[in-house]
Amino acid sequence: MFEELHGKRVLVTGASTGIGAAVAQRFGALGAHVVVHYNASEAPARQVAEVIERDGGKAFTLQQDVSTAEGAVAVVDRAVAQLGGLDILINNAGDMLGRVPAGDIEAEHYARVMDLNVRSVTLATRAAIAHFRRQGEGGKIINTTSVAARNGGGPGASLYASAKAFVSSFTRGMAKELAADNIRVNAVAPGVIVTPFHDRHSSDAQLEAMRAGIPMGRLGTPEECVGAFLFLATDALSGYVTGQIVEVNGGQLMP
Repeated sequence: MFEELHGKRVLVTGASTGIGAAVAQRFGALGAHVVVHYNASEAPARQVAEVIERDGGKAFTLQQDVSTAEGAVAVVDRAVAQLGGLDILINNAGDMLGRVPAGDIEAEHYARVMDLNVRSVTLATRAAIAHFRRQGEGGKIINTTSVAARNGGGPGASLYASAKAFVSSFTRGMAKELAADNIRVNAVAPGVIVTPFHDRHSSDAQLEAMRAGIPMGRLGTPEECVGAFLFLATDALSGYVTGQIVEVNGGQLMP
């Protein structure tokens, strides 16, 4: 079913831990050539690449701060140089950067959140579009948004939720613009997933409160998000799907 992914050139940003790591490993196991991007987590990124290589795949690690305008473009250009081209961009890098109530948001915090979650996706996407058009074979862009984009997020997460809402709307707009270029643009919206993200930003009490509102009665795992990315990356399964947000949240939100 996933044979078409064999040999595909894939960049996964924010791939050293959590959902990005699980996605990179699975794509690699299916024969894709994967660039494992990271910013500060070099050792975990190398471990992800080692797992891919051990499973018979091909992987490269790439360090870049995508929160800067230059870095968001460079991560794509450097990945293209490593892979010899690009077929799939997965914009996964992002973070809340702390829970800050709306009444306490300072200009510096606003800039940091938007630079990482909004500008990085916008400029990396722009760079990927140029490569896809140059290659003339189309391409796929899969963005990681969040359930927070629809429900506003938890305490102190309104700015992060708004940034992810941008990603969701940007996904839809780009899908319309790029369909004529045979470039499909979709997104995956994870719910509450057990990753280092929540280790940094959520207390046990907050996680329990979130779990109580999930019909399936538990938090998700990174591996349970991977199938949505594979679906959206595979023409045989989703060739007529673009501009969609696939919700993976255990029933927490049913739009």
